[in-house]
Amino acid sequence: MEAPKSIPHEIGGLKNDALRFGLHGVKSDIVGADPLESAFKSTKMKDEVIKRKVLATTYGTAFPVKLELERQILSRFQRLPGAIPSSMLGFESLTGDLDNFGFEDYLNDPRESETFRSVDMHHAVEVRLGLSKGLVAPSFI
Repeated sequence: MEAPKSIPHEIGGLKNDALRFGLHGVKSDIVGADPLESAFKSTKMKDEVIKRKVLATTYGTAFPVKLELERQILSRFQRLPGAIPSSMLGFESLTGDLDNFGFEDYLNDPRESETFRSVDMHHAVEVRLGLSKGLVAPSFI
């Protein structure tokens, strides 16, 4: 018989750990994201659905399934938390995000900000192994 992999009480949970993750804001639960951001996400999802349908009609139904499996595999491949962040190069090349030019490309790196909180490596590994709950790497205060 195998022992359970989770601790019954929430050591690193978002509800009880205000010192590690900051105070939980109620406003973010009530008010949604920025309307422009939500419209961008919905159009991006619609474009992906249309792209899958076109690929299915062009190359057969197995091709979009193969691409989705590759996407799932590459999205899980990461380094352990620490000084060197995961680049996710394979995932970015598969999704086409290498062509996008974001604010971090021409402004300062967010990890060099004064408000950046360092990663608690022990807690991040516990979350990855399923021993604790919470965010793996809270970045900003």
